[in-house]
Amino acid sequence: MRTDFDPAAMSRNEFYKLLTATVVPRPIAWVSTVSGDGTHNLAPHSFFTIASVAPPVVQFSSVGRKDTLRNIEATGQFVVNFAPEGLFEQINDTGTDFPHGVSEFEAAGIAVEPSLRVKPSRVAASPVALECEVHSTLGIGDSTIVFGRVVHAAVSQDVLVDGHPEIARLKPLSRLGKDEWGTVGGVREISRIRHADWRGPAGDR
Repeated sequence: MRTDFDPAAMSRNEFYKLLTATVVPRPIAWVSTVSGDGTHNLAPHSFFTIASVAPPVVQFSSVGRKDTLRNIEATGQFVVNFAPEGLFEQINDTGTDFPHGVSEFEAAGIAVEPSLRVKPSRVAASPVALECEVHSTLGIGDSTIVFGRVVHAAVSQDVLVDGHPEIARLKPLSRLGKDEWGTVGGVREISRIRHADWRGPAGDR
């Protein structure tokens, strides 16, 4: 048995809660920007993924018009800071609806470091920073998808093993439904199967 949900018969928030409880886990883009007058902004966005490999483009959605989106439209630049487990409370702090013009870096007491290729600052304690220039934006309903071309990546040596980021050292956070957040937990590995090596469906092997 299944329960049917019709988005046309539900409120926006009711179906939003259903979507965010079932499209899980969602990686978090901890996006830093700077306004035209120099105020630095930092906010988490959990509608986030990779859009393209060549060129390297990441994307996140701004639900509504927030300072992050306004700053990006004004300057054309942003940084996606990796959201690690150890900064759980600070990341949540930066999701507070501070008044326009308040810097979340200052309000939440988060240390900054300069970026190499863009004006927005990086989160000093975040192990990975993807410095981006806006590729394009796309408005859909009440949201705006921001596509950012990655022009520089800075990765802490503390999370690298043989030059590659190691999941056990990164310890990423993710968003789930309601007020729930996720950590990596158990990790399973399996290689893709080449057609030449195919031995039938998994259930028959």
